[in-house]
Amino acid sequence: MAVLCRPATEVPEHIITMDDTLAIARERHRDHRDLDLVLRLISNTGVRKRHIVQPIERTLEHPGFESRNLLFQAEARKRVPRVVQRALDHAELTVDQVDLIVYVSCTGFSMPSLTAWLINEMGFRSQTRQLPIAQLGCAAGGAAINRAHDFCTAYPHCNALVVACEFCSLCYQPTDLGVGQLLSDGLFGDAVSAAVVRGGDQGWGMRLERNGSYLIPGTEEWISYAVRSTGFHFQLDKRVPGTMEPLAPALEALAEEHAWKAADLDFYIIHAGGPRILDDLSRFLEVPGEAFRHSRATLTEYGNIASAVVLDALGRLFDEDTAISGHRGIVAGFGPGITAEMSLGTWIDRRRERLN
Repeated sequence: MAVLCRPATEVPEHIITMDDTLAIARERHRDHRDLDLVLRLISNTGVRKRHIVQPIERTLEHPGFESRNLLFQAEARKRVPRVVQRALDHAELTVDQVDLIVYVSCTGFSMPSLTAWLINEMGFRSQTRQLPIAQLGCAAGGAAINRAHDFCTAYPHCNALVVACEFCSLCYQPTDLGVGQLLSDGLFGDAVSAAVVRGGDQGWGMRLERNGSYLIPGTEEWISYAVRSTGFHFQLDKRVPGTMEPLAPALEALAEEHAWKAADLDFYIIHAGGPRILDDLSRFLEVPGEAFRHSRATLTEYGNIASAVVLDALGRLFDEDTAISGHRGIVAGFGPGITAEMSLGTWIDRRRERLN
């Protein structure tokens, strides 16, 4: 078995509040025909504040895609190593004990991947395998956990490191006035998260037992990027908020394969794309809204931090320290495709085992 250990998350120091966001929208888009709709949608996100890698005055400028991408790489190199070190410390591992690095991001690009730089910079072994994932968007956090689980299942005594680096503010497009783009300007935030999946049934956290993927047919254009000379332009179909109706049965089916009931689990770590996603999933799975409190806290305090959401929300479960050995739970990330990446597992707390 493989154990998903305690994640580490870091958010940048620059903060933009909901009030700031609404004021900017009113000022910059005062003549927009759908301004009232945009303001209402942003107000309904439940995002109290977001953290971004540069002051909002600079974020609102657009120096060009090349400049934005160079900034992404510089910020990633500044922030990722210390988050990775904290995740390794949580798992009680050192760099030479990591066999695979799964790195996910949809808000910046480099080749070679940051994994190559990270191996050199932090002293990982040259034999460390690299798996960069760039095009699964918000679902990539769940996918990274699943691919790490698969690897540790194939190689039972190996360990995998998962890293999610998302600077969504660098995708701001001041000339794109679509409602979906303007909503995203008030929803997404920046963060770096990391976690270790330990093989050999070692560690404290979620013992991963089964994973699965599901794609809703015919929805590949509902969440997408238009890649233009100015960079990544986020595109969101108005039907996206209704996707929990077909995705809830996919979560239920995965649980049934494991002889569990999705409505009868002890913890739920769900991608917080927005409050309606969580409200609908609560209703369709017939679980209380409180079950998604960790995901809601991430959304409220950091906004939608894309692939890093599930890791941050899982970290909040660790912080709460209410899960006990034997508790059953699910991690689910949703993103372009429309794709769901899901994991089932049982909590194992070796700290209490040691005390007993």
